[in-house]
Amino acid sequence: MVLFSKTDVPNGDDGDLSFDTLQTNENKLPSLQQYTARDGEKLSYRYYGAETDKTIILLHGSAYHSSYLQPLASHLSENDVANVYTPDFRGHGPQTENRGEADYIGQLEDDINDFVKYIRSQQEGPLLLGGHSSGGGTVIRYAGGENEPVDGYLMLSPFIHHTAPTYRPDSEWSNVNMPRMIGLSILNTFGITVLNHKDVISFNMPEAVRDGTETLRYNYALQISMHARNDYGKDIASLEEPSFVMIGTDDHISKPEAFQPLFNEYSPKTKVSLLPDISHFDVVTKNTAHKMIAEWLDHYDGP
Repeated sequence: MVLFSKTDVPNGDDGDLSFDTLQTNENKLPSLQQYTARDGEKLSYRYYGAETDKTIILLHGSAYHSSYLQPLASHLSENDVANVYTPDFRGHGPQTENRGEADYIGQLEDDINDFVKYIRSQQEGPLLLGGHSSGGGTVIRYAGGENEPVDGYLMLSPFIHHTAPTYRPDSEWSNVNMPRMIGLSILNTFGITVLNHKDVISFNMPEAVRDGTETLRYNYALQISMHARNDYGKDIASLEEPSFVMIGTDDHISKPEAFQPLFNEYSPKTKVSLLPDISHFDVVTKNTAHKMIAEWLDHYDGP
């Protein structure tokens, strides 16, 4: 199953995602800067400064990189709501050598830990961790691990886990090599990780929006690192700091109606908001979402 199954080639469909709604303003896009992870790898990020002591790290979703978060990041910084840092995950972005690869499961958490320490050396005020889609799932995973503490969590249309009630199995966004996923899961149960470099998933993205900086295949180590653990309820329950989940009613990647019951069960203090007529990307591009996120951050009064 691991050696001979094939991962589908990404097609040119939009996979239930309206990529035409992405509205990155190149004139407002900060240049890439770099920090050094613990393995010596130079990883990229963008910084949006503001006149405030509040700071948020925003993590991007699958297949692309931090540039599409620009509308939300610009809104928060220009209105002095928060300083915003948008890192590119390892294996993503315009400047990466090992596209779609992580060396081991949990390496993204280690990278975020290193980035949190780096930001703490730059900013003195409250530091929150946020993310969109798989970036939101990574936030939940980070909360559930033994990681550097942050002061709050923001999750926008988070992908939590394929066994969670929020998962929509009929989404056409991803092509999962299920035999290989099952085989590698079994091997990892016995501590065998030597084949975790094999690709297990590809993402459908229209040819018209591809520019060579997208990442349309992930290896097993990277894919597993970008969502909550199998015991996702335990990770969600670890959201002890102030936390906020936002999802649109027109999101076709997840089941919007399933978020409130799920978080009520595991993290009842987490605020969950459903925005009418908002899609998967709209939570980072539409002014309605920007204002609600800014309002939550404005009312955030520390850990």
